[in-house]
Amino acid sequence: MDTDSDEVVALLGAALHALDHGLGDRLDDAAVTLAGRCASAATQRVVIASLLDSLTAATSMAWQRGWQPSDVHRLAGRRLDAADQGLVVDVMRHELGRYAATSVDPRWWAQLRELGGEAWWPASSTLLDAHRERGVDWFTLVSRALTVLHLLARLPVLEQLTPLPGTVVPPAPAVAADEQGGERPAVDERILSKVRLLLAKAESTTFEAEAETFTAGAQSLMARHSIDAAVLAAADPAHRRDHSAPEGRRIGIDNPYDGPKAMLLDAVASANRCRMVWSRELGFGTVIGFESDLEGVEVLFTSLLVQATRTLTTAGSRTDRHGGSRTRSFRQSFLTAYASRIGERLRAVMAAEEVAASASVRSTGRELVPLLAARAEEVDDAVSTWFPELRAHSVGSVRDAEGWHSGRAAADRAELGAGSAITP
Repeated sequence: MDTDSDEVVALLGAALHALDHGLGDRLDDAAVTLAGRCASAATQRVVIASLLDSLTAATSMAWQRGWQPSDVHRLAGRRLDAADQGLVVDVMRHELGRYAATSVDPRWWAQLRELGGEAWWPASSTLLDAHRERGVDWFTLVSRALTVLHLLARLPVLEQLTPLPGTVVPPAPAVAADEQGGERPAVDERILSKVRLLLAKAESTTFEAEAETFTAGAQSLMARHSIDAAVLAAADPAHRRDHSAPEGRRIGIDNPYDGPKAMLLDAVASANRCRMVWSRELGFGTVIGFESDLEGVEVLFTSLLVQATRTLTTAGSRTDRHGGSRTRSFRQSFLTAYASRIGERLRAVMAAEEVAASASVRSTGRELVPLLAARAEEVDDAVSTWFPELRAHSVGSVRDAEGWHSGRAAADRAELGAGSAITP
């Protein structure tokens, strides 16, 4: 049995080497050999156990390298087909199932739920056996497992933004805030629900003025919530929870036009007192800020991007005077201008809320500006800690004047795809 195990491990190593160097024939040879060993019950158990152990160990290592379930799935979506992506989710669910549920960050479970990561296989069966029982032939199953193993085993190191599975200490039951004080949740779900509702209306309305009102209203709510959270934390530092320090959240930024999309995320993050670091090769931006701001940044960015994309779809294609396509340069310029102007508008809304809140904060014996500046410094310190070699790059490019002016006009109107098409 030891000899069989050694041979299977050697075949797994050969398969990973083949995937590293794009040697398709050698990968097929390894997969065929492993699949052939599954014809015998004894050697089948060795193959399944070795594959599952390797997948589990690679997933555990991914967590230690700073990856979270949504991060792994996002990369899988860029590199693997749908069936392979499904196995990635199952493997992550299998690995996390080894820990007590309360010892895993609740955000990780939420990410798995969004991915449909429920354990559908029976406890009496291994994950891979359950896939086989669904009708997948051995060669396909082994090839799929090897592809997923390669993705997991070759993940680069990221910043550790959350506690590792198995290390989370469940918090004490939350105490609702009352007249005598006490803890409040860092993120008020009622506020977020209102923000989502306003943004949904901005996406669906066909009236420009309404879209502008809804989008500005959402940012205004987010700004007020952010200020309230900052004031509450300053008023009662003893009741600040462990996660009241700056945190990081990774948000997908996909092609095409990933540069202007990164600009838009940066604009939304900056307007809400967060910082954004773009990892272009991996397809995401890391937004650093306080928990009370991060959720709103993601919600607002997603909505603005959906609406801007809808506007571009309605605008259609573009050609130059010679009949050649300039659609790409038009859209690139449109999104660049759109991100720039949206940032200006969001910052203006935030500044107005700060002015409105200053008097009320001053009545408590505090000044809002230094309070917010201190929180901004905490965010900057967190960025320096997580990204000590951070470098700034210019990502926007404008080669189409019509696209630029149309993008700024769309941002000014806050129509964002809900109204009529852009005209030349």
